[in-house]
Amino acid sequence: MLLLNASGCLDALVAPDVARQLDGFVTKTITPLPREGNAPPRIAETAHGMLNAIGLANPGRERFLRETMPRLAELDLPIWVSVGGFCAADYAETCAALQGRDEVAAAELNLSCPNVDEAADSAAEIVAACRAATPLPLYAKLSAAHPDVAAVARAVAAAGADGLSLINTLRGMALDPQTLRPVLARGTGGLSGPGLKPIALATVHACYAATHLPIVGMGGVMTGTDALELIACGARHVALGTVLFADPDAPVRVRDELGRALEELGVVEPDDVHAFAHSPEKTLEIASNVGA
Repeated sequence: MLLLNASGCLDALVAPDVARQLDGFVTKTITPLPREGNAPPRIAETAHGMLNAIGLANPGRERFLRETMPRLAELDLPIWVSVGGFCAADYAETCAALQGRDEVAAAELNLSCPNVDEAADSAAEIVAACRAATPLPLYAKLSAAHPDVAAVARAVAAAGADGLSLINTLRGMALDPQTLRPVLARGTGGLSGPGLKPIALATVHACYAATHLPIVGMGGVMTGTDALELIACGARHVALGTVLFADPDAPVRVRDELGRALEELGVVEPDDVHAFAHSPEKTLEIASNVGA
């Protein structure tokens, strides 16, 4: 199991010590041209998580590759580059530009950002274009907002995706209680945090059953038990998001808590419980080890 960060939830150049607690670093989403993002305010707290409407603010592909990537390489971590765009060619050109960089371990295709206008092309078309452009591992990041996300997962798998990242934030809104107007300038933003966890579990479970692809599970991971549940639903890897804003030591803590949770179940490795929620016949086997 790899412990990663969710894209946009950690600046490794500002907090390299936090990044080095992880098994790999996922960049903010990179688009071909620079983006300033949405107007402020762009962040709002809620009772069950956080809303953000950053809008894919980034320096653009050319500057990212020229200035940011050499600095990220100094972390001595596998780098997963989050790739965004507004048509299949945007994604494919960025994926092609990542070739030949030893520090790049994978491209995560951001196909589901709720804070920008959606790409005109289908998820499968984007994945197919990227597959033709690069041999890099491709992880398709999908939204649980789709009425049949398992069908989308099957489509991107058929198009050449090597794995899935589940889930992206879901669109939500917060109102100022004094004005009864939206807090965010854009109106809506992407909800992350604890309130997302049950949806993430259901989505990982459904998409693993549909594809059996490797999955990076994310959405509301605050503890080692949260990570364990995503793994049991089918995630091979786990990403930390909102928790990193409040607890920079979360990677070490979550890893330790996961180890203790596994020990309590009488197993050793996360792989021992991978996709366990899909195998009810194994329940008694693990239960018999508890307290042994």
